[in-house]
Amino acid sequence: MILQIPYPRIDPVFLHIGPVQLRWYGLMYMLSFVISYFVLKRYAKIRKLNISTDDLYDLLFYLIIGVMAGGRLGYVIFYDLSGYLRDPFSILAIWQGGMSFHGGFIGVVLAAWYAARKKQWNFWDIADLVSAAVPIGLGLGRIGNFINGELYGRTTEVPWGMVFPDAGNEPRHPSQLYEAFLEGLALLLILRWIYIKNLYRGTVFWALVGFYGLFRFLVEFVREPDAQIGFDLGPLTRGQLLTVPMLVIGMTMMIIYARRRPPEKSHPTRKSRAQ
Repeated sequence: MILQIPYPRIDPVFLHIGPVQLRWYGLMYMLSFVISYFVLKRYAKIRKLNISTDDLYDLLFYLIIGVMAGGRLGYVIFYDLSGYLRDPFSILAIWQGGMSFHGGFIGVVLAAWYAARKKQWNFWDIADLVSAAVPIGLGLGRIGNFINGELYGRTTEVPWGMVFPDAGNEPRHPSQLYEAFLEGLALLLILRWIYIKNLYRGTVFWALVGFYGLFRFLVEFVREPDAQIGFDLGPLTRGQLLTVPMLVIGMTMMIIYARRRPPEKSHPTRKSRAQ
């Protein structure tokens, strides 16, 4: 007999204010931005980066735009382009879910590049700083997926299998929680350790790329493929195909950068005119 753990059936809407509905999924994003502000502020002090409070507000604003626009467009393009072309206005309904890490990652990189160029910062300083905080959003986002009852895992006989609504009567892997732990907590601790080690600029960024690629690739083996896509290449999913390059390139570059001579103790962010 297979043990079934019932899904807690948390209402995706945590607060009703007249016709306005405030959802847990959106709250997770809000919390990630607030927490990230304090983490970025703390990490900037650790490396003695020349970033004022106003600069940090500007950086966070650019990152919010980047992750929201990139994440949504990435999901539309990579996972369900034909469906959204039939109903273009649904692209704006981000409160219903449907965000892509790969698109959001591209958006964040572009936002960091724009902020570094505008503020005359060293891009790799900002890339490392932002990368160290990215797991906060990843972990909370996966918790939001769990509350929404979406992106659940494949059927399983493990004792902690869970029966999700709208996914049949068979227990499934709570893959959202696996990802919350690996891409959130575990990745946060790994990148924090690397960031504090103060290795060569860019090492934290490439570590994010590589370790996320590893964790996502592994979890995809127990995560249910997107219904509109299925499997792309044999047993591999769309998420794995998008993640393999990150795993290979990220791990390779992380090792290369980590073996370079670390920076001086004084670690200014602004570019010097001699550079």
